[in-house]
Amino acid sequence: MAADRRPKGATLDLRRRLLSSSCRLFFPEDPVKIIRSQGQYLYDEQGREFLDCINNVAHVGHCHPTVVQAAHEQNLMLNTNSRYLHDNIVDYAQRLSETLPEELSVFYFLNSGSEANDLALRLARQCTGHQDVVVLDHAYHGHLSSLIDISPYKFRALDGQKEWVHVAPLPDTYRGPYREDHPNPAEAYASEVKQVISIAQEKGRKLAAFFAESLPSVGGQIIPPAGYFSQVAEHIRKAGGLFVADEIQVGFGRVGKHFWAFQLEGENFVPDIVTMGKCIGNGHPVACVATTQAVSRAFEATGVEYFNTFGGNPVSCAVGLAVLDVLKTEQLQAHAANVGSFLMEHLNQQKAKHPIIGDVRGSGLFIGVDLIKDETLRTPATEEAEYLVSRLKENYILLSTDGPGRNVLKFKPPMCFSLDNAQHVVAKIDDILTDMEEKVRSCKTLKIQPNSVKHLSGKRDLCLSPEIPQYFNFHLLDN
Repeated sequence: MAADRRPKGATLDLRRRLLSSSCRLFFPEDPVKIIRSQGQYLYDEQGREFLDCINNVAHVGHCHPTVVQAAHEQNLMLNTNSRYLHDNIVDYAQRLSETLPEELSVFYFLNSGSEANDLALRLARQCTGHQDVVVLDHAYHGHLSSLIDISPYKFRALDGQKEWVHVAPLPDTYRGPYREDHPNPAEAYASEVKQVISIAQEKGRKLAAFFAESLPSVGGQIIPPAGYFSQVAEHIRKAGGLFVADEIQVGFGRVGKHFWAFQLEGENFVPDIVTMGKCIGNGHPVACVATTQAVSRAFEATGVEYFNTFGGNPVSCAVGLAVLDVLKTEQLQAHAANVGSFLMEHLNQQKAKHPIIGDVRGSGLFIGVDLIKDETLRTPATEEAEYLVSRLKENYILLSTDGPGRNVLKFKPPMCFSLDNAQHVVAKIDDILTDMEEKVRSCKTLKIQPNSVKHLSGKRDLCLSPEIPQYFNFHLLDN
């Protein structure tokens, strides 16, 4: 294509002229122009290969031939809306039902995770007759107005918290109020939700739902303590609400041990509604809501039709079926468990070596590395994390950060991410952190202080080098 031959600078100029600046790029100072992909790799306009550690949308691998072929073949035959009978949509619903608890037996098909969460909110409100929602702090559930309202990650920077939204603490056992040394963090964090519910009820509010990602991602790759969600479900149901599990980032085998992340809570835990998106279509716009017969019947009782023009179309369902086929034939759930365990083990070895790594947490190929400035306060090492990600990009590894402090390295790669890939990334992280620490030690030997660096002409370049940020340098000099 002619656009592939356009220089990167020209593409960037066109983007700046035609697209809003609110549509941001990765690495805005030096963005990557990607023109091709395969498996866990992305290729720029110069043919350079980048290892993709963050694209959980391309779940079974970029441009997987089975998925591409399924879409192409169905496109050649038929693509229309779901008001006509077609086998693909019922076959797909049947296949999804086989992965879920039997109570979750009714399916709605949509085009994006945001649409799925918006519908889940409607279902919960119609079923309960209530309006209010409890969410976790720092949560993000989508870009629609209804979902911005239940996403503290977004609404705190916009119009603020609505009176019908109630925020509970993130169940973070590393830097939250109840940590790894607490005798029962699950009960303690669930009691916080109970208290939030009680305060809302005292104000005359009625709860429709508790909304949560099964593993909070934007919140910092959080692994809630076992038993937390079961207790929360008990509290919200006692208040007349439903439990909504957002699996958009973490479903379809990513956690390794189970097909769905909510199943980490145990086989007896069943949400009232489960939402799916992103990885469900391997890059094709597909989404789904699964719920119970009781919730569905309450929604049907309005007499108002639910119709989504593109949701559940034959091509989307063919793609969804192909993704399930690849997951099974290539045993990617087991692969995620194996590679994820290997990656966690080697990252923990780096934690023992580098003080900046405060915590390594995760399940399968959903892993967070929490970078800190000091062990006691666990202050987020935000700038250091940004610097590390930038250096990794220079080494053709694409990683990014998340969490309230933007200090958590997030690993959510395509599920074909290999043991060799994991070993390569960890080795590069080790090299970069070691390089940073060596430069800091050189500066520390000189006993340079921030207010005196400018007077040291001979050593200034060493300690103010762009390869070793001042914030990292001076922090360690103070210790």
